[in-house]
Amino acid sequence: MTSKKRVALKPGDTIGILGGGQLGRMLAMAAARLGIKAQVFSPDPDSPAFDVVQRATCAEYADVEALELFASDVDVITYEFENIPSATAMILAARRPVLPDTAILETTQDRLAEKNFVTKLGIGTARYADISSARDLAAAMKTLGLPAVLKTRRFGYDGKGQIIIHEGDDPQDVWDRLGTKSAILEAFVPFEREVSVIAARGADGDVVCYDVTENEHRDHILKTSRAPAAISDALAEDAREIARKIASALNYVGVLAVELFVVPGTEGPGLLVNEIAPRVHNSGHWTLDGASVSQFEQHIRAIAGWPLARPVRHGQVTMTNLIGDDILDYGKWLTMPGATVHLYGKGKPRPGRKMGHVTVVEPLFPDRK
Repeated sequence: MTSKKRVALKPGDTIGILGGGQLGRMLAMAAARLGIKAQVFSPDPDSPAFDVVQRATCAEYADVEALELFASDVDVITYEFENIPSATAMILAARRPVLPDTAILETTQDRLAEKNFVTKLGIGTARYADISSARDLAAAMKTLGLPAVLKTRRFGYDGKGQIIIHEGDDPQDVWDRLGTKSAILEAFVPFEREVSVIAARGADGDVVCYDVTENEHRDHILKTSRAPAAISDALAEDAREIARKIASALNYVGVLAVELFVVPGTEGPGLLVNEIAPRVHNSGHWTLDGASVSQFEQHIRAIAGWPLARPVRHGQVTMTNLIGDDILDYGKWLTMPGATVHLYGKGKPRPGRKMGHVTVVEPLFPDRK
Protein backbone atom coordinates (compact mmCIF):
# COMPACT_ATOMS: atom_id res chain seq x y z
CA MET A 1 0.00 0.00 0.00
CA THR A 2 1.37 3.45 -0.88
CA SER A 3 0.38 6.87 0.41
CA LYS A 4 -1.28 7.73 -2.90
CA LYS A 5 -3.77 4.84 -2.88
CA ARG A 6 -7.26 5.22 -1.44
CA VAL A 7 -7.39 3.70 2.02
CA ALA A 8 -10.04 1.04 2.60
CA LEU A 9 -9.52 -0.71 5.92
CA LYS A 10 -11.50 -3.63 7.26
CA PRO A 11 -12.01 -4.81 10.84
CA GLY A 12 -8.80 -6.37 12.09
CA ASP A 13 -6.53 -3.96 10.22
CA THR A 14 -4.19 -1.68 12.16
CA ILE A 15 -3.96 2.09 12.51
CA GLY A 16 -0.66 3.61 13.60
CA ILE A 17 -0.90 6.65 15.85
CA LEU A 18 1.93 9.16 16.27
CA GLY A 19 1.81 10.56 19.79
CA GLY A 20 0.90 8.84 23.03
CA GLY A 21 -1.06 11.48 24.93
CA GLN A 22 -4.74 11.53 25.80
CA LEU A 23 -5.79 12.17 22.21
CA GLY A 24 -3.87 9.13 20.99
CA ARG A 25 -5.37 7.13 23.85
CA MET A 26 -8.92 8.08 22.90
CA LEU A 27 -8.27 7.45 19.20
CA ALA A 28 -7.03 3.94 20.02
CA MET A 29 -10.10 3.26 22.16
CA ALA A 30 -12.40 4.46 19.37
CA ALA A 31 -10.62 2.21 16.88
CA ALA A 32 -11.04 -0.79 19.18
CA ARG A 33 -14.76 -0.17 19.36
CA LEU A 34 -14.90 -0.55 15.58
CA GLY A 35 -12.79 -3.71 15.59
CA ILE A 36 -9.70 -1.93 14.30
CA LYS A 37 -6.35 -2.38 16.03
CA ALA A 38 -4.06 0.47 16.96
CA GLN A 39 -0.33 0.77 17.49
CA VAL A 40 1.14 3.87 19.13
CA PHE A 41 4.52 5.51 18.46
CA SER A 42 5.80 7.92 21.13
CA PRO A 43 9.17 8.88 22.62
CA ASP A 44 7.66 9.18 26.11
CA PRO A 45 7.78 5.90 28.07
CA ASP A 46 4.98 7.17 30.30
CA SER A 47 2.58 7.81 27.42
CA PRO A 48 -1.00 7.15 28.61
CA ALA A 49 -1.95 5.78 25.19
CA PHE A 50 0.43 2.85 25.76
CA ASP A 51 -1.97 1.56 28.42
CA VAL A 52 -4.79 0.83 25.97
CA VAL A 53 -2.95 -0.86 23.07
CA GLN A 54 -1.26 -4.24 22.75
CA ARG A 55 1.65 -2.94 20.68
CA ALA A 56 3.59 0.28 21.10
CA THR A 57 6.89 1.74 19.97
CA CYS A 58 8.82 3.93 22.38
CA ALA A 59 11.46 5.71 20.31
CA GLU A 60 12.48 9.17 19.20
CA TYR A 61 10.80 10.67 16.13
CA ALA A 62 14.26 10.85 14.52
CA ASP A 63 14.84 7.09 14.88
CA VAL A 64 14.59 5.99 11.24
CA GLU A 65 14.83 2.27 11.96
CA ALA A 66 12.06 2.44 14.57
CA LEU A 67 9.86 4.47 12.21
CA GLU A 68 10.34 1.96 9.41
CA LEU A 69 9.48 -1.00 11.67
CA PHE A 70 6.42 0.88 12.95
CA ALA A 71 5.24 1.62 9.41
CA SER A 72 5.67 -2.01 8.38
CA ASP A 73 3.28 -3.12 11.15
CA VAL A 74 0.36 -0.82 10.32
CA ASP A 75 -1.97 -0.15 7.39
CA VAL A 76 -2.44 3.62 7.75
CA ILE A 77 -0.89 6.27 10.00
CA THR A 78 -2.45 9.25 11.74
CA TYR A 79 -1.31 11.65 14.46
CA GLU A 80 -2.60 13.23 17.66
CA PHE A 81 -0.58 16.44 17.40
CA GLU A 82 0.38 18.66 14.50
CA ASN A 83 4.01 19.45 15.32
CA ILE A 84 5.40 16.32 13.72
CA PRO A 85 8.99 16.78 12.50
CA SER A 86 8.97 17.08 8.71
CA ALA A 87 11.62 14.36 8.35
CA THR A 88 9.46 11.96 10.38
CA ALA A 89 6.46 12.68 8.19
CA MET A 90 8.47 12.13 5.00
CA ILE A 91 9.87 8.78 6.16
CA LEU A 92 6.45 7.45 7.11
CA ALA A 93 4.59 8.84 4.09
CA ALA A 94 7.01 7.03 1.78
CA ARG A 95 5.93 3.73 3.29
CA ARG A 96 2.30 4.01 4.33
CA PRO A 97 -0.60 6.43 3.83
CA VAL A 98 -0.46 9.22 6.41
CA LEU A 99 -3.81 10.90 7.07
CA PRO A 100 -4.43 13.76 7.25
CA ASP A 101 -1.88 14.23 4.46
CA THR A 102 1.46 15.52 5.70
CA ALA A 103 1.40 18.32 3.10
CA ILE A 104 -1.33 19.94 5.20
CA LEU A 105 1.17 20.37 8.03
CA GLU A 106 3.13 22.85 5.92
CA THR A 107 0.16 25.17 6.30
CA THR A 108 -1.04 24.41 9.82
CA GLN A 109 2.39 24.24 11.51
CA ASP A 110 3.13 27.84 10.52
CA ARG A 111 0.82 30.53 11.87
CA LEU A 112 1.67 32.94 9.05
CA ALA A 113 1.08 30.33 6.33
CA GLU A 114 -2.20 29.40 8.02
CA LYS A 115 -3.38 33.01 8.19
CA ASN A 116 -2.46 33.56 4.53
CA PHE A 117 -4.31 30.38 3.55
CA VAL A 118 -7.49 31.38 5.37
CA THR A 119 -7.35 34.93 4.03
CA LYS A 120 -6.99 33.70 0.43
CA LEU A 121 -10.22 31.72 0.93
CA GLY A 122 -12.00 35.00 1.63
CA ILE A 123 -12.48 34.15 5.31
CA GLY A 124 -11.87 36.82 7.94
CA THR A 125 -9.07 36.69 10.53
CA ALA A 126 -7.52 39.17 12.93
CA ARG A 127 -5.31 41.68 11.13
CA TYR A 128 -1.73 40.41 11.17
CA ALA A 129 1.84 41.09 10.09
CA ASP A 130 4.94 39.00 9.41
CA ILE A 131 7.65 39.82 11.96
CA SER A 132 11.34 38.92 11.69
CA SER A 133 13.00 41.67 13.76
CA ALA A 134 12.40 44.23 16.48
CA ARG A 135 12.23 46.88 13.74
CA ASP A 136 9.43 44.95 11.99
CA LEU A 137 7.65 44.66 15.33
CA ALA A 138 7.86 48.39 16.05
CA ALA A 139 6.39 49.22 12.63
CA ALA A 140 3.61 46.65 12.94
CA MET A 141 2.68 47.88 16.42
CA LYS A 142 1.98 51.29 14.90
CA THR A 143 0.04 49.85 11.98
CA LEU A 144 -2.08 47.29 13.86
CA GLY A 145 -2.40 49.24 17.09
CA LEU A 146 -2.20 48.01 20.67
CA PRO A 147 -2.88 45.82 22.48
CA ALA A 148 -1.67 43.11 20.10
CA VAL A 149 -0.38 39.57 20.40
CA LEU A 150 3.08 38.52 19.21
CA LYS A 151 3.30 34.78 18.50
CA THR A 152 6.01 32.45 17.30
CA ARG A 153 5.16 31.16 13.84
CA ARG A 154 5.69 27.56 14.90
CA PHE A 155 5.31 25.25 17.92
CA GLY A 156 2.92 27.25 20.06
CA TYR A 157 -0.09 25.91 21.95
CA ASP A 158 -2.08 26.57 25.15
CA GLY A 159 -0.73 30.11 25.35
CA LYS A 160 2.91 29.08 24.90
CA GLY A 161 5.07 31.04 22.47
CA GLN A 162 3.13 34.30 22.65
CA ILE A 163 3.27 37.66 24.39
CA ILE A 164 0.54 40.29 24.72
CA ILE A 165 1.93 43.75 23.93
CA HIS A 166 0.52 46.83 25.65
CA GLU A 167 1.08 50.55 25.29
CA GLY A 168 4.52 51.51 26.53
CA ASP A 169 6.11 48.10 25.91
CA ASP A 170 9.52 48.26 24.25
CA PRO A 171 9.62 46.38 20.90
CA GLN A 172 13.21 45.26 21.37
CA ASP A 173 12.51 43.93 24.85
CA VAL A 174 9.41 42.04 23.68
CA TRP A 175 11.27 40.59 20.71
CA ASP A 176 14.14 39.42 22.90
CA ARG A 177 11.74 37.81 25.37
CA LEU A 178 9.94 35.82 22.68
CA GLY A 179 13.31 34.44 21.56
CA THR A 180 12.53 33.55 17.95
CA LYS A 181 13.63 34.54 14.45
CA SER A 182 10.18 34.49 12.90
CA ALA A 183 6.88 35.57 14.39
CA ILE A 184 3.47 36.97 13.59
CA LEU A 185 1.82 39.96 15.21
CA GLU A 186 -1.96 39.78 15.48
CA ALA A 187 -4.21 42.71 16.27
CA PHE A 188 -6.24 42.30 19.44
CA VAL A 189 -9.77 41.06 18.72
CA PRO A 190 -12.54 42.43 21.00
CA PHE A 191 -14.56 39.23 20.77
CA GLU A 192 -17.89 38.46 22.39
CA ARG A 193 -17.14 34.77 22.80
CA GLU A 194 -14.86 32.02 21.51
CA VAL A 195 -16.34 29.12 19.58
CA SER A 196 -15.10 26.15 17.59
CA VAL A 197 -16.34 23.75 14.97
CA ILE A 198 -15.31 20.11 14.89
CA ALA A 199 -15.57 18.88 11.31
CA ALA A 200 -14.82 15.56 9.64
CA ARG A 201 -14.09 15.07 5.97
CA GLY A 202 -13.90 11.74 4.18
CA ALA A 203 -11.74 10.90 1.17
CA ASP A 204 -14.89 11.13 -0.96
CA GLY A 205 -15.27 14.81 -0.04
CA ASP A 206 -18.18 14.31 2.37
CA VAL A 207 -17.98 16.84 5.24
CA VAL A 208 -19.89 16.46 8.49
CA CYS A 209 -19.83 19.10 11.24
CA TYR A 210 -20.77 18.84 14.90
CA ASP A 211 -22.76 21.53 16.66
CA VAL A 212 -20.80 24.73 17.24
CA THR A 213 -19.12 24.68 20.65
CA GLU A 214 -18.59 27.64 22.99
CA ASN A 215 -15.28 27.66 24.83
CA GLU A 216 -13.93 29.34 27.96
CA HIS A 217 -10.21 29.47 28.71
CA ARG A 218 -8.29 29.84 31.95
CA ASP A 219 -4.66 30.97 31.72
CA HIS A 220 -4.80 30.36 27.95
CA ILE A 221 -5.87 26.71 28.46
CA LEU A 222 -9.33 25.45 27.58
CA LYS A 223 -11.32 24.97 30.79
CA THR A 224 -14.95 24.55 29.70
CA SER A 225 -16.77 23.74 26.46
CA ARG A 226 -20.54 23.95 25.99
CA ALA A 227 -22.56 22.60 23.09
CA PRO A 228 -24.41 24.11 21.45
CA ALA A 229 -22.90 27.59 21.58
CA ALA A 230 -25.17 30.46 22.58
CA ILE A 231 -25.28 31.98 19.10
CA SER A 232 -27.98 32.30 16.45
CA ASP A 233 -28.75 29.43 14.10
CA ALA A 234 -27.63 31.58 11.17
CA LEU A 235 -24.26 32.38 12.73
CA ALA A 236 -23.78 28.72 13.67
CA GLU A 237 -24.39 27.72 10.05
CA ASP A 238 -21.86 30.37 8.95
CA ALA A 239 -19.31 28.80 11.30
CA ARG A 240 -19.96 25.32 9.94
CA GLU A 241 -19.69 26.60 6.38
CA ILE A 242 -16.29 28.11 7.20
CA ALA A 243 -15.13 24.73 8.52
CA ARG A 244 -16.46 22.96 5.41
CA LYS A 245 -14.68 25.42 3.15
CA ILE A 246 -11.36 25.01 4.97
CA ALA A 247 -11.56 21.21 5.07
CA SER A 248 -12.39 21.03 1.37
CA ALA A 249 -9.67 23.49 0.34
CA LEU A 250 -7.11 21.41 2.24
CA ASN A 251 -8.41 18.20 0.61
CA TYR A 252 -8.51 17.01 4.19
CA VAL A 253 -9.20 13.47 5.40
CA GLY A 254 -9.98 13.12 9.09
CA VAL A 255 -11.22 15.38 11.86
CA LEU A 256 -10.10 18.97 12.27
CA ALA A 257 -11.08 21.85 14.52
CA VAL A 258 -11.57 25.46 13.48
CA GLU A 259 -11.38 27.95 16.34
CA LEU A 260 -13.24 31.22 15.80
CA PHE A 261 -13.97 34.53 17.49
CA VAL A 262 -17.52 35.87 17.55
CA VAL A 263 -17.14 39.62 17.04
CA PRO A 264 -19.67 42.46 17.16
CA GLY A 265 -20.76 44.12 13.92
CA THR A 266 -23.10 46.83 12.75
CA GLU A 267 -25.39 44.21 11.20
CA GLY A 268 -25.00 41.68 13.99
CA PRO A 269 -22.22 39.37 15.21
CA GLY A 270 -19.68 38.01 12.75
CA LEU A 271 -16.88 35.45 12.77
CA LEU A 272 -13.10 35.56 12.51
CA VAL A 273 -10.95 32.44 12.29
CA ASN A 274 -8.39 32.20 15.06
CA GLU A 275 -6.65 28.87 14.42
CA ILE A 276 -6.97 25.54 12.62
CA ALA A 277 -6.06 22.33 14.44
CA PRO A 278 -5.50 19.42 11.98
CA ARG A 279 -6.52 16.71 14.45
CA VAL A 280 -9.10 15.74 17.02
CA HIS A 281 -9.41 18.59 19.50
CA ASN A 282 -9.99 19.28 23.18
CA SER A 283 -13.11 21.33 22.43
CA GLY A 284 -14.63 18.22 20.85
CA HIS A 285 -14.29 16.00 23.92
CA TRP A 286 -17.95 16.61 24.72
CA THR A 287 -18.82 14.37 21.76
CA LEU A 288 -17.63 11.28 23.65
CA ASP A 289 -20.70 11.31 25.88
CA GLY A 290 -22.83 14.04 24.38
CA ALA A 291 -23.25 12.72 20.83
CA SER A 292 -24.18 9.44 19.19
CA VAL A 293 -20.72 9.24 17.57
CA SER A 294 -17.61 10.91 19.01
CA GLN A 295 -15.03 12.97 17.14
CA PHE A 296 -12.58 10.11 17.74
CA GLU A 297 -14.75 7.51 16.04
CA GLN A 298 -15.45 9.97 13.24
CA HIS A 299 -11.71 10.41 12.69
CA ILE A 300 -11.15 6.64 12.62
CA ARG A 301 -13.99 6.25 10.10
CA ALA A 302 -12.51 8.95 7.86
CA ILE A 303 -8.95 7.62 7.75
CA ALA A 304 -10.22 4.03 7.38
CA GLY A 305 -12.19 4.99 4.28
CA TRP A 306 -15.52 4.25 5.99
CA PRO A 307 -18.70 6.35 5.71
CA LEU A 308 -18.93 9.27 8.12
CA ALA A 309 -21.64 9.23 10.75
CA ARG A 310 -24.36 11.87 11.15
CA PRO A 311 -23.94 12.56 14.88
CA VAL A 312 -26.96 13.35 17.03
CA ARG A 313 -26.38 15.49 20.13
CA HIS A 314 -28.00 14.02 23.24
CA GLY A 315 -28.76 17.32 24.96
CA GLN A 316 -27.14 20.44 26.37
CA VAL A 317 -23.56 19.33 26.99
CA THR A 318 -20.86 20.81 29.22
CA MET A 319 -17.28 19.50 29.20
CA THR A 320 -14.91 20.58 31.98
CA ASN A 321 -11.18 19.95 31.79
CA LEU A 322 -9.43 18.69 34.92
CA ILE A 323 -6.20 20.67 34.84
CA GLY A 324 -3.32 20.18 37.26
CA ASP A 325 -4.52 19.68 40.82
CA ASP A 326 -8.16 19.59 39.68
CA ILE A 327 -7.58 15.85 39.30
CA LEU A 328 -7.21 15.48 43.07
CA ASP A 329 -10.94 16.21 43.45
CA TYR A 330 -12.04 13.59 40.92
CA GLY A 331 -14.11 11.90 43.62
CA LYS A 332 -16.70 14.68 43.75
CA TRP A 333 -17.45 14.21 40.05
CA LEU A 334 -17.99 10.48 40.49
CA THR A 335 -21.05 11.16 42.66
CA MET A 336 -22.56 13.90 40.48
CA PRO A 337 -25.75 12.80 38.68
CA GLY A 338 -25.35 12.88 34.90
CA ALA A 339 -21.57 13.31 34.99
CA THR A 340 -19.17 11.06 33.07
CA VAL A 341 -15.56 11.09 34.24
CA HIS A 342 -12.55 10.53 31.95
CA LEU A 343 -9.14 10.21 33.63
CA TYR A 344 -6.15 10.03 31.31
CA GLY A 345 -3.84 7.85 33.38
CA LYS A 346 -1.06 10.43 33.53
CA GLY A 347 1.52 10.77 36.30
CA LYS A 348 1.75 13.55 38.84
CA PRO A 349 -0.36 16.65 38.17
CA ARG A 350 1.41 19.89 37.42
CA PRO A 351 0.13 23.36 36.57
CA GLY A 352 -1.34 23.50 33.07
CA ARG A 353 -1.31 19.73 32.54
CA LYS A 354 -4.60 18.25 31.31
CA MET A 355 -5.27 15.25 33.55
CA GLY A 356 -8.80 14.37 32.55
CA HIS A 357 -12.23 15.80 31.80
CA VAL A 358 -15.83 15.52 32.91
CA THR A 359 -18.91 15.64 30.68
CA VAL A 360 -22.37 16.54 31.94
CA VAL A 361 -25.35 16.06 29.62
CA GLU A 362 -28.73 17.68 30.26
CA PRO A 363 -31.25 15.65 28.22
CA LEU A 364 -33.19 17.40 25.46
CA PHE A 365 -36.43 15.98 26.86
CA PRO A 366 -35.87 15.61 30.64
CA ASP A 367 -39.51 14.79 31.43
CA ARG A 368 -39.98 12.19 28.72
CA LYS A 369 -40.46 8.66 30.12
